[in-house]
Amino acid sequence: MLKVGLVSLGCAKNLVDSENILGLLRYDGYQITNSIEDSDVIIVNTCGFIESSKRESINTILEMLSYNKPVVATGCLAQRYEEELKKELPEVTFIPIRDYDKFNAKFKEIDQNLRNNGGLNDNFRVISTGIYSAYLKIGEGCDNCCTYCAIPLIRGHFVSRPYAEILHEANVLADKGIKEIIVLEQDTTKYGIDLKNGENIVSLLIGLLQIQGLEYIRLLYLYPDEITDDLIELIAKEKRLTPYFDIPIQHSEDHILKDMNRRGDKNLLRNLFNKIKDRVPNAILRTTVMVGFPGETEEDVDNLIEFMKEVKFDHLGAFTYSREEGTRSYDFSNQIDEDTKQKRLEKVMKAQQHISYGKNKKHIGEIMEGLVVGLENNNYLLRSYWNAPDDVDGKIYFTSNKELEEGQKVKVKIEQAFVYDLMGSLVEE
Repeated sequence: MLKVGLVSLGCAKNLVDSENILGLLRYDGYQITNSIEDSDVIIVNTCGFIESSKRESINTILEMLSYNKPVVATGCLAQRYEEELKKELPEVTFIPIRDYDKFNAKFKEIDQNLRNNGGLNDNFRVISTGIYSAYLKIGEGCDNCCTYCAIPLIRGHFVSRPYAEILHEANVLADKGIKEIIVLEQDTTKYGIDLKNGENIVSLLIGLLQIQGLEYIRLLYLYPDEITDDLIELIAKEKRLTPYFDIPIQHSEDHILKDMNRRGDKNLLRNLFNKIKDRVPNAILRTTVMVGFPGETEEDVDNLIEFMKEVKFDHLGAFTYSREEGTRSYDFSNQIDEDTKQKRLEKVMKAQQHISYGKNKKHIGEIMEGLVVGLENNNYLLRSYWNAPDDVDGKIYFTSNKELEEGQKVKVKIEQAFVYDLMGSLVEE
């Protein structure tokens, strides 16, 4: 039996694709291995979002070639630069996203013994996120067309998955013992806009809440002006919906938001976050911001930091603008040099450290419920409403006098706070 190893790069949406790739190959007789050295075939599921991720993808492909085994490159980089990559790396087999519906037909360039010419299928999916947690992708692509973003070029227009198909997969996951699902898409709040039966993200969540066994349901990637009062109210009243609002804003200043082709302005953002805090007092606010966008000034960065201090995000990720060919902002004037971008990034993150530490200290004494998600440096790790599983947020460490199992539901009293992490101890019951 041939063995396949896979390296998955980029976002959680790409990870779901990786899980479907492994599931399809396992169905066709491959053995999945975590050891690249033991693999007969190596797959690199690439990211091609920004310059740094493209470099990481190329370097990973080159590293895998050093094992002198067949290498397959899939994902966003393969989609975006297939022809150029074929010329530079003729020894690699490329399967871009557009060919996922006939994945095996492409894979036969390496192995003629595959049983069928099928494509990726959620029914075969291999869950790689533990026995207790899984991502649930509810669509594909994006229609927002932010001027800096290559995702629509890579993934295409937004397409919602059929409502019944999503609920079927969620039921399958629950039957396998999954306790936590993380609902995601490039723009999760847009779900259903292209469906004719009136389904939307609220009705989808209501459907998911009917599934027994799902104890935690978390949303990622919410677009600010699409967050409705109905969605906020549903999260406020349903305990199984994690009060976690992941809302990438990219910036706070109106002229930059306009140049980014982001809908809404600072006033909309301010009102939204105030509304969430008012209706969901225990809400966790996470966001992403960008510095160094063409035309940004030092005053804009200072104003962004003031907005961060006003809102007090629990978790904030920041990155520098990447000038991506094919995007509208590539040709914008007033491009900013890399050194200035880095200085602004450091300035923003230093400010967020103070905000994060202040927010974290307020959790001292709180009893958090959640799942045991691992062991690190002789401390257990907890996932509660406070942190998502994508390694963006901090960690919750805790001690226990008894042995615990991964995926076990526990309560932890928070006793210490750090800049990004929390520390506590198991509450014995």
